[in-house]
Amino acid sequence: MEPDAIVVGTGPNGLAAAVTLGRAGLKVALYEARETIGGGLRTESLFDSEIEHDLCSAVHPMAVASPFFRRFDLASRGVTMLSTPVSYAHPLKDGRAGLAYRDLEATCEHLGPDGERWRRLMQPLLERSQELVDFILSGQRSLPRSLSVPALLASRMLVHGTALAPRHFSTEEARSLLTGVAAHAVGRLPSLASGAVAVLLGHLAHAGGWPVPESGSARIADALAADIVACGGTFHTSHHVTRLEELPRAKAVLLDVSPKAFARIAADRLPLRYRRGLARFRYGPAAAKVDFLVSEPIPWANPAVGQAATVHLGGTQAEMYRAETAAAAGIRPEEPFVLLVDPAAADPGRARAGRRPVWAYAHVPNGDAVDPAATVTACIERYAPGFTDTVIHRRGISGAQYEEYNPNYVGGDIGGGAMTLWQSLMRPVPRFDPYRTPLHGVYLCSASTPPGPSVHGMSGHLAALSALRREFGVHAAPDIGPR
Repeated sequence: MEPDAIVVGTGPNGLAAAVTLGRAGLKVALYEARETIGGGLRTESLFDSEIEHDLCSAVHPMAVASPFFRRFDLASRGVTMLSTPVSYAHPLKDGRAGLAYRDLEATCEHLGPDGERWRRLMQPLLERSQELVDFILSGQRSLPRSLSVPALLASRMLVHGTALAPRHFSTEEARSLLTGVAAHAVGRLPSLASGAVAVLLGHLAHAGGWPVPESGSARIADALAADIVACGGTFHTSHHVTRLEELPRAKAVLLDVSPKAFARIAADRLPLRYRRGLARFRYGPAAAKVDFLVSEPIPWANPAVGQAATVHLGGTQAEMYRAETAAAAGIRPEEPFVLLVDPAAADPGRARAGRRPVWAYAHVPNGDAVDPAATVTACIERYAPGFTDTVIHRRGISGAQYEEYNPNYVGGDIGGGAMTLWQSLMRPVPRFDPYRTPLHGVYLCSASTPPGPSVHGMSGHLAALSALRREFGVHAAPDIGPR
């Protein structure tokens, strides 16, 4: 029997799209090039059969906060999200550190003279947190119920995403603490897009925290897949789709792929104007990743940093501005920004006696082919003297190699496209319905569509709602909650 809908790619957005379509009563078939599903949600043993590593994403504030996952309710499906007392930390080279506690008051106390400024920044965001998250992840194709939330966001973007940012805080702890979050935009600093990222992720550190899934990110993919199968969906793994014509006939095809891949598999079926638009789509800097198996907890010079599962290593605000702007311009920084995750800090079950997983990635120019292992190890050593002596095994993956792991990471860009303000709203090309393509019944649902990167499922969910309206006449969003 032919499927009603097909999803190509089983990253978080492809899976979210399939959940939405399946809950609407459609028969869905999913195609995945690799042997296992999940995209950026894969967890595997690398060096030791008892120690599992997250191959891409590991920390998931958006999997708690996004509208899709709030309704899907991971907790009811056996996925336990674990948080640390410190959501994220930012050590400095002199032994000081900025610490973003889950508790806002503890953070303000830690920041001393900047504590009140941090409270004035974060408290209004926390009071409107759900509205703020829903607005940012809405795709911005309709007017919000109230303009107060966009105004709240804009006022902070204009301060923390522009040249005004260095003037806002008086201490390096506070300046670097927020700038490290802004660097999750993976691009030039400061920028309005990075200001929005700092506001969104920064305030979530004091709301739901920055949790890791117990036993690894693959548990999120497993929960989504279980719901798809329960609705009659089928998975076809080790099936690399190279042309749309290879797929069975279906009323809707949703593609969790990059614009580059879409242009290739659609070939000459796309109108020239749209094809040129895809060719103009810009990709951002690369993530160059190193997986470590270490013998003991990281020996941070400031022990309080060990209370966080996520650590930003970038030095001062000015140093991060230089490094991130250089990488965005195609220049490899000598000391790149490094994001480190120590999952066992939140989930002790990920460690065994004398063995625990750690991974870190550096921001480097798109397509960079240099093995990052030495650079990243040296960066961690600067803030944790003796770390090198704890390393049992390590594996470096260059930005260029990351695309081999997942073709959606073009040139190593794990965000699915450069996070400029324009491309945040108009990705991959300017269209009122960014998910619908010029090909009848064909939709894009990857992170290269609004609202962009992170494990929130909303690109897939919104693309599926568009397909349901246009191809099946279903205008009410299906219930995706626990059965």
